[in-house]
Amino acid sequence: MPSTLEIFLDELAAEKGLSSNSLKAYETDISQFLLKEDILPEQITAERISSFMQYLSKQSFAAKTVNRKVSAIRGFCKFLAQEKIISNNPLPDIILPKREKTLPKFLSKEQIDTLCQTALEHQNPAHVRIGTIIRLIFASGLRVSEALSLPLSAIHLGKKQICVKGKGAKERIVFFDDETKTVLENYISSTRAHFASPKSVFLFPSQKAADGHLTRDAFFKSLKKSAVECGFSPKLISPHVLRHSFATNLINHDADLRSVQKMLGHENIATTEIYTHITHQKIIDSVFKKHPLKNFETKES
Repeated sequence: MPSTLEIFLDELAAEKGLSSNSLKAYETDISQFLLKEDILPEQITAERISSFMQYLSKQSFAAKTVNRKVSAIRGFCKFLAQEKIISNNPLPDIILPKREKTLPKFLSKEQIDTLCQTALEHQNPAHVRIGTIIRLIFASGLRVSEALSLPLSAIHLGKKQICVKGKGAKERIVFFDDETKTVLENYISSTRAHFASPKSVFLFPSQKAADGHLTRDAFFKSLKKSAVECGFSPKLISPHVLRHSFATNLINHDADLRSVQKMLGHENIATTEIYTHITHQKIIDSVFKKHPLKNFETKES
C-alpha cells in the first residue's frame, strides 16, 4: 500500500505535471523533515515545523533553501488537511525567514565563446558534446534539464527553433542563431552517433544513463573541467550560469522583458525582472547622453 507521501507525490505529478527532479526535491525535503522530527505525517504540528526550521538555521542553510523546504512541507500539510489526515493546516502561523536578494552570476559573450570553442575544437566526442550543449543553452536559454532531455525531433534546424516542454509540462518555442544552427548540424551529423543506441530519441543520448540521456551530474562535472581548461575559476560557472548569461545578454541588448520571460519559460515576470540589474548603468549613461540639459553650463555672476 502506498504511503501518504507517495500519494501526495502522485497527486503533484498528475495535477501539476512536475518533472521527476521537482518531485524528487519534494520527497527529499519532506522526508528530511519527518525523519529529523521522528514523526508520522498525522503528527505534524506548527511546533514541529518551527523546530525543524530552527535546526536548518543552526545548520547554516540559506534562507532560500529553508523557504524551499518549508514550501514543500506547506504543500504536504495542505494535502493532509484536505484528506482529513490532520485537523488543520499548521503552517499559516509559521513566519518564514526573509530571502536574501542575490544577483545572478553570468558570463560575458566572449567568455562563453571561449568556453564553447575550446570544447568544440577537441577531438574527443565527449568534449564536442559539452561544447554543443553550452552553445545551445546560451543561445536559447533552456534549463539544463530541458536541454539534456530534448528529443531529437524537437529541434527544427530549418526554422532555427525548438519546441520544448518545460515546468508543469508547458510547451514553449525557443529560438537560436545561425552559429548555433551550424554547431548543432555538425554535432548531429558527426558526433551524436558516438553516444546513441539505434533506438535513442534524445539529442544528447547516453547509453550508460538510466534515463537514456546525459545526466545533470555528468554535465555539471564536465562543465567544471571545461572551465578549468579555459583558465576560468570553476566556481564562476554552473549549468544555471549559462542560462543567466543568456538572459543577461538579451536584456543588455535591449530585448523586451516579456520576450525574455517567454524564452525562459518563467510563469511570473517578477522572476525575470532580476536580470534588469545589468541595465542600471546603461540607464544612467542614457540619461546623461540624452538629457535636455546635458550641455548646460553654469555662468559665474
